[in-house]
Amino acid sequence: MRFSSFVAGCVAGLAVTTAASAADLAGVPCQTPPAFHCNGADCASALILEPGNATEPKSGRKFFLDYPCDLKAGEKVVLLLNLHGAGSIGNWQRHYFPAMDFKEKYRLVIVTPTAATQSSIFPGMPPIRMWVADADDAYLHDLVDYVTKAIGKKNIRAFWLVGHSQGGMTSNRVICTPYFRDRIDGWLSLSGGRIGPAQIPASFFPARPGSAPGTQGTRPPNFPANGPRPGAAATPDCDFNYIFESGDREIVELPDTSPWAERYTCGPRKEEPPVFDDKAGWVYDTTRISNPNPAWGIQARPGVAKVYVYPDCKGGKVVADVLRLDKGHTEGLEPNVTETILKMIVAAPSRH
Repeated sequence: MRFSSFVAGCVAGLAVTTAASAADLAGVPCQTPPAFHCNGADCASALILEPGNATEPKSGRKFFLDYPCDLKAGEKVVLLLNLHGAGSIGNWQRHYFPAMDFKEKYRLVIVTPTAATQSSIFPGMPPIRMWVADADDAYLHDLVDYVTKAIGKKNIRAFWLVGHSQGGMTSNRVICTPYFRDRIDGWLSLSGGRIGPAQIPASFFPARPGSAPGTQGTRPPNFPANGPRPGAAATPDCDFNYIFESGDREIVELPDTSPWAERYTCGPRKEEPPVFDDKAGWVYDTTRISNPNPAWGIQARPGVAKVYVYPDCKGGKVVADVLRLDKGHTEGLEPNVTETILKMIVAAPSRH
């Protein structure tokens, strides 16, 4: 989805810490807080547009690599491949799902790349950057290989795909391909498709160019009712943990059952205590603020999230839904709900 203008603020006076025994993972000096970190409206757009602090050698493409600055040689870590939505970029995605803020606490290595291709998904709208199989799949393979070698394969305790919007749809498309199916332990879909669809409202989609302010959008023909889209995901045929997160304004209703929970003979859905955040997420899409659309998302702000888990799954699999109340598609995740999701990820079973 289109994110051509972003709001974020530069964190001034950041202390920089370098790991003693595992410094410069893949040649990238470690920083805490992370490099090119932003907060609020005080940051120049140039910072959020930074392409990365690392380079994948085969393609020469920049990406972001965040890891614990006190990482020890031989230490086990959780690897996250964090994919942005259509029209977005890597550094916006780092702030939309800010796992980087918890990299020391939960021993995370986070890889956040940027897609290379300009394509069109909405009729009559200009092309936007999005993940395309021919242009990006081989790059993602090379990127994972490169970072895996730097970490040491035996030191990866778990590996998760994370994707927002079209990045989640891309995760859904690639997760059971020969390259990923035996590597992946889990998929976190950030408004990127739910296994067991959650219908999305027509207001989610942009109105046609030239429409009057306040005009509601219509579902494009290439987003069929039962096809892969932000509301629904194709059911994969491989084995992994699964967490779906969404704003409640961008779906009509969250189903109370899950085909993925049925696959692992989980118990009936259980509601966990709500997650309260008194801080806003880091970023939001500013391009529609003059014509706000709650389904798409408005200004980032504090919030409350409902957490639903399917207990007692076969093999201890984690299957869960996280619903952020009064939020749409583009408000960045708040710190407490981000940490809640990360706790589920690190507690999930792994094949590694």
